[in-house]
Amino acid sequence: MMLPRWSRAIANLSRAGLQSNLKYGNDCSNVVLHRSYAKVAAADSVQKGFPNQPSPCSLALAADSPLRVEEPKYEGIKHTIFKLLLFYSKQSQSIRGANVVYKRIISQVEKPLIYEVFNLEKTFKTTFSLLVLHMWLCLRRLKQEGKEGVELGQFLYEIYNHDVEMRVSKAGVNLLLHRWMKDLEKIFYGNIVAYDSAILPEAKQNELSNVIWRNIFSDDGSSPPNDAASQTVQAMARYARREVSCLSLTDKEAMFSGNFTFTSLETEKNSKGC
Repeated sequence: MMLPRWSRAIANLSRAGLQSNLKYGNDCSNVVLHRSYAKVAAADSVQKGFPNQPSPCSLALAADSPLRVEEPKYEGIKHTIFKLLLFYSKQSQSIRGANVVYKRIISQVEKPLIYEVFNLEKTFKTTFSLLVLHMWLCLRRLKQEGKEGVELGQFLYEIYNHDVEMRVSKAGVNLLLHRWMKDLEKIFYGNIVAYDSAILPEAKQNELSNVIWRNIFSDDGSSPPNDAASQTVQAMARYARREVSCLSLTDKEAMFSGNFTFTSLETEKNSKGC
C-alpha cells in the first residue's frame, strides 16, 4: 500500500517547502541509466468501454502540425561530423525521442485545465501523481513495441527520474535527498503496478477508479469518495481508459519520435457532466 509512503514523503517535502516550489520540465538529455522499469511494465490487455466520450482515435500529430518535432537534417561535412559523433546512432535518436515524449507528458500535466476539469488543487502531490499516471500511459504503450519500446521506455523513465531529482534538489533539498527520492521511487513503482492491475480484463469494474482515488485524490485513503468526488474520479478513469485506447491506435513512429499529443482536456470537460 502506497499511502504510508506518501505520508512520509509529503511530510518531508512539505517541511522543505516543496509543495509550491517544485516544478517539472528540464531537458534531461544526458542521463546515466541505473534503474529499470521494464520488470513492472504491463503486458497488453483488452480494454473496457467508457461511455460519454468520442470513440478512441490515434493521437499522432498530422504531418503539417506546427507541434511536430522533426529530426535535424544535416548535409555534407556537417552530416559527416555528426555521424562521427554518433548523433545518428540508435541510442542518440532514442534519447531525443524520449525527451520529446517527456515534454508531451509535462505539457499535459502542467495545463491549468487538468486541475480545473478534475477539481484538483495544484500541489506537489497532485502534480507528481498526474505525472506518474501519464508516465504509465506512455510506458505501457511503448512496451507494446517489444524490446525496442522497452528500451525507449527506459530512457523515458531515466529522464523523468532525473528531472524529479533535479527539481527536488533545486528547491533546496540536499540533506537526505537520497531517502526522499527512494520514497518517491517506491510510490512510482507502486502506482504503476496498481494501474497495470486495474486495467486488466479480469479487474473489478471500479478498480481503476479506486486506484485513481487512492493515488491522486485521497489524502489518506481511509474513506471512500463522496458522490461529488466519485463523479470526478470516474471522469478521470474514463479519461485514462480513453488515453490507453488512443495510444494503442497511435503508430510506432509517432510514439518513438514524440509526435503525438494527449487528448484535449476540453473533451473531458464537456463530457464530465453527461
